[in-house]
Amino acid sequence: MHQAATLPPRAAADRRPASAVSTGTGIAGLAGMALWLGFARWRGFDGPYGALVNLLAGGIPMILWSLLVDKVHRNASTGLDWANSRPWRETSDTSLTRLAGLWITFAGIALIYFVGRFYHSGIYVFAIDCIETAAPWLFLASIPYIFFTDRIATEPRDGTWHLGAWALGLDEPIDREAIWNHLRSWGVKAFFLPFMLGVLPGGYGQLIRLDLAQVLADPVALAMALITLMFVVDVGFATVGYILTLRPLDAHIRTANPYASGWVAALICYPPFILMSPGGPLDYHPGSGEWTGWFAGHPLLLSLVGAALVALTLVYAWATVAFGLRFSNLTHRGIITHGPYRWTRHPAYLSKNLFWWLSTIPILTTTDSLGDAARNTILLGLVSGVYYWRGKTEERHLGADPAYRAYSAWMERNAPVPRFLAFVRGKQAS
Repeated sequence: MHQAATLPPRAAADRRPASAVSTGTGIAGLAGMALWLGFARWRGFDGPYGALVNLLAGGIPMILWSLLVDKVHRNASTGLDWANSRPWRETSDTSLTRLAGLWITFAGIALIYFVGRFYHSGIYVFAIDCIETAAPWLFLASIPYIFFTDRIATEPRDGTWHLGAWALGLDEPIDREAIWNHLRSWGVKAFFLPFMLGVLPGGYGQLIRLDLAQVLADPVALAMALITLMFVVDVGFATVGYILTLRPLDAHIRTANPYASGWVAALICYPPFILMSPGGPLDYHPGSGEWTGWFAGHPLLLSLVGAALVALTLVYAWATVAFGLRFSNLTHRGIITHGPYRWTRHPAYLSKNLFWWLSTIPILTTTDSLGDAARNTILLGLVSGVYYWRGKTEERHLGADPAYRAYSAWMERNAPVPRFLAFVRGKQAS
């Protein structure tokens, strides 16, 4: 008799933890964006509002896939029980209190946008215009949304409710940590969404206006076009993620990073706090060049380096696509274990930093100055150190979830990057 084939004991017992988002969600969003980008190139829709349509083209298919295929609205992690809807009269007081907390939050965000001068110049002008246009509709939509979800919520007294109860002076116990988590969560949205909306039109317009014949005739131009394409995808998915933090999609923010170090590490990578911008303390560009200059006149090297940079950008974009509807900095919205997160816990940070090192090669300078070479190499090393710091603060935050601890342990045993690092350190994964 033939013995039935079986998996090796380790393989059978050591399966990768399930991902909070399915692969199909990201594929659905990519398909929608691809269709719109093709149509937009054909019709010449290269303006900023075409970039907003690109968000719809990616977001709507992901919503439909999540609800109709993955049925995420049935997940226990939504905090919603669709089978036990309570009467309106039982939940109306809770809903009114939550609305008070939400509208206070909206007012605080509006005040920040009004006072912050940088929100009234540069890329932020378009972003704030979009938010101002959407604000009245969001205000109105919040009413049925709050009243509806409270009827099926297993615990409607969340941070929004506690903020409202505190502001209204209700004679109820107030959970101040829940309020702080609510404010941190909305702080993430308020800070990052305008930036994402602001950078969205630039890359989108470049992509739509590309001269395809010229791109295909030049390996450097082809590499730059593909890099632009993947940045458009990355920013599009990220923007959708910041917008759709909704419980029925199981895409709500469970917790926002409670550690000051996490916020500092993240915020110094973005304007107006960015340290890597031209003239900033971590600017490694003075006297440096780019790969197109270092390898000019060597078509094979240009092609190889360009292909490597495209591959690194592909990993970077893929790391965002893997989140589907759930991408955002500084938050826990479910643990992602598929895609490039099978190889390393921080594929975006790793690929982004490798891209910078390869595209710049800071040890080479246009000034033939050893001082510039040393400074730029040290500064880019510090930039990479910032991203290492960001990764560690995220692990500290997510480590409160047993699901992340299980994923992290599996990665140490199985993933190539953690195993390689363990080998370098002389440690053997168990």
